[in-house]
Amino acid sequence: VQLVESGGGLVQPGGSLRLSCAASGFTFSSYAMSWYRQAPGKARELVATITSTGGSTNYADSVKGRFTISRDNAKNTVFLQMNNLKPEDTAVYYCKRGGIIPLWGQGTQVTVSS
Repeated sequence: VQLVESGGGLVQPGGSLRLSCAASGFTFSSYAMSWYRQAPGKARELVATITSTGGSTNYADSVKGRFTISRDNAKNTVFLQMNNLKPEDTAVYYCKRGGIIPLWGQGTQVTVSS
């Protein structure tokens, strides 16, 4: 049972990245999924959530209009498309499975800098 994030990296302000989170070992399509992030010295914060079917999404105010969460239940993967990135988006990004027993991935670093 695990979540594995990928797609992080270094990008200039205004650039884009697409994060992926591959799930295994559980029935992915039964769970809501979320992306969180944690910047150095700050608490982990919720970025976006998607329901199990993908029919509903929610976003933190700080990323609305720039980030899009989506999922492919056939591929057991959740995505985070990040556009118009800003330096303040720099953080380690984590995916998380919803439900009574949460499950976290190991995180992927996103650095926005010129």
